[in-house]
This record gives sequence, C-alpha cells and structure tokens, in this order.
Amino acid sequence: MLDAWYFFATMIRNPRTKRFLSVTLLILGGVLMFLAPENIWIGALLFVLGVGVEIAGLVLGHRK
Repeated sequence: MLDAWYFFATMIRNPRTKRFLSVTLLILGGVLMFLAPENIWIGALLFVLGVGVEIAGLVLGHRK
C-alpha cells in the first residue's frame, strides 16, 4: 500500500503542491485521531484511518 502512495507522490512534480497536500493530510489525520469517539469500534476505525492519513502525508512530504 505504501508503494501506491510513493507512486502518487512521485506523480506530483510541483513542490508547493506536494507540500500543501502533505500538510493538509497531516492536519486531517491529526483531526481524525483527536475526534475519534470512545466507542471502541468506531473510535478504533477512525484512529487507524487517522494514522493512515498521517503516514500518507509523511510519505508525500518526504524529500529524496
């Protein structure tokens, strides 16, 4: 799955667009993790989704 995100990250050539999308994904992931309710299944699902979005943002923002 990370290979797909890496491929997506290499498709975006403009560094400003890449940085903006990376920061947006990091913020979205943080909000999802913060707002995860205490209901175990929905909370766990939102938390895992938030972590996945955070990882996608980090991979997207990674420079070689």
